[in-house]
Amino acid sequence: MGVLAAHNPGLRVPVAFDGFETAVRAILGQQITVKAARTLAGRFATAFGEPLETPFEGLRYLFPPPQRVAILGPSQIASLGIISSRANALIALARAVADGDIRLEPGVDVETTMKALRALPGIGEWTAQYIAMRALAWPDAFPHTDYGVLKAMQQTNPRKALEHAGRWQPWRAYAVMHLWHSLEKPKP
Repeated sequence: MGVLAAHNPGLRVPVAFDGFETAVRAILGQQITVKAARTLAGRFATAFGEPLETPFEGLRYLFPPPQRVAILGPSQIASLGIISSRANALIALARAVADGDIRLEPGVDVETTMKALRALPGIGEWTAQYIAMRALAWPDAFPHTDYGVLKAMQQTNPRKALEHAGRWQPWRAYAVMHLWHSLEKPKP
């Protein structure tokens, strides 16, 4: 990665503790700000998760398991301010995971899992790549249509960004982390 990684040696790709939660957060975060996605995920966990007593402020609910989400109706999810197409995507994902058709964990066959994810309604290439990076721990995932990736690459054409990223294979997920990190403002 050369110059891209020079300022932040050792930067790693954080892998998710819970692949299903990460996939839900990826769907919730489609085409909205990180802050808005975090708000929706909080509402989702509060509405459908299990209450939890902890001494930590803000940690009050376990994220709902796929079996719980799979039996919800789209209107229940939409009532939280989540658009109906995303509500349907969340239910389809939950059913696939609950039924064992999709496993969201490191060590699974990445291509098969990504194909199954893209076959679900509301999950496109960006979402599948993001899930592969964070839930499957795939070091070559590259969400080439990501706004932050394109901005950091000073690119407007996702296809050209993907071509350029070929030089980082098989470590493109690490390049993504460096690209995102390059957009952060220096702390005073």
